[in-house]
Amino acid sequence: MARVRVRSQLSLSRVQILAYRCRVGALNERLAPGADSLRAAAWAGLQDSMPRAALLSLHARVRETAPSAWADPSLVQIWGPRYSAYVVADQDRAVFTLGRLPEQAKGRERAEQMATRLREYLAGQRLPYDEIGQALEIHPNALRYAATTGTVLIHWNGARRPVVWSVDEPGIEPADARRELVRRYLHVFGPATSQTFAAWAGVSRQAADNAFTSLAGSLLAVETPIGGAWILERDEPSFGLGDDPVAAARLLPSGDAYFLHQRTERELLVPDPSRRAELWTSRVWPGAVMLDGEIRGTWRRADATVTVHSWGRLSRAHRQAIEAEASSMPLPGLEGQIRVRWG
Repeated sequence: MARVRVRSQLSLSRVQILAYRCRVGALNERLAPGADSLRAAAWAGLQDSMPRAALLSLHARVRETAPSAWADPSLVQIWGPRYSAYVVADQDRAVFTLGRLPEQAKGRERAEQMATRLREYLAGQRLPYDEIGQALEIHPNALRYAATTGTVLIHWNGARRPVVWSVDEPGIEPADARRELVRRYLHVFGPATSQTFAAWAGVSRQAADNAFTSLAGSLLAVETPIGGAWILERDEPSFGLGDDPVAAARLLPSGDAYFLHQRTERELLVPDPSRRAELWTSRVWPGAVMLDGEIRGTWRRADATVTVHSWGRLSRAHRQAIEAEASSMPLPGLEGQIRVRWG
């Protein structure tokens, strides 16, 4: 199921797809405070490779997000898709870890052996990963391979090396976790293909194809402006909804799920190739400025200064909305109020 080979009876426009993604991603209207909303905001995981990116992704989706929200007891940090730092709901840990366990014997053996070495060395302790790497005489990045067993948690605040510890194995089969990971991906990123899932999750194309095939009875083939793809059959009614209240402004951090796309999928979000090059750079991505449901610029932050580069003239109302979003960022440790500088 790497490519859609059946004739689709449903054609989705760019407007329908982006409206759906904003709707399911809670980017039109923030969710009420609470653990259930934090889990909903992290349904496809919150990438946290840039310090406090997960916190700002929560802030874009949940009302009254506190500076400590990323460390809420209902959430955990893991090495998730593509071995990047992620914040996910504790009860969903297996989905984002065991769901990526390699299917081939060599890769699975490497993950399980690393998990065993790590557990035996830690013996219940929580230690910095560079200290562990030195003791085990390996590069500390190799510890990430153990993450796909679902038995490794981390704590990283962006200022120091991550602290690592072992936890019990999840009570779920890897194949079941993989199927749920695909469902999460399609619900938040859809329409999509097994190829785009493999790139996002960091799994092999064969593993992605197998997972899509196992869900064949619950998927619906669709046509999009960039080609054939799949959605969850149960999500079809949501693509037809309209008249959503659209947020005036959102400042999405680097790696936010809304624009965490590769290759041709980026064309849907940003049709202009020159603008795509500004958002998806060859190095660290900037944040995305979303206005009225469209990405209309980029932003970066240095301490308490947020520099916004807009793609075109902005109305006074849009400038005020961006400034309000920036000033409401729940970032800890800043001296003075956040101010916006227009680039």
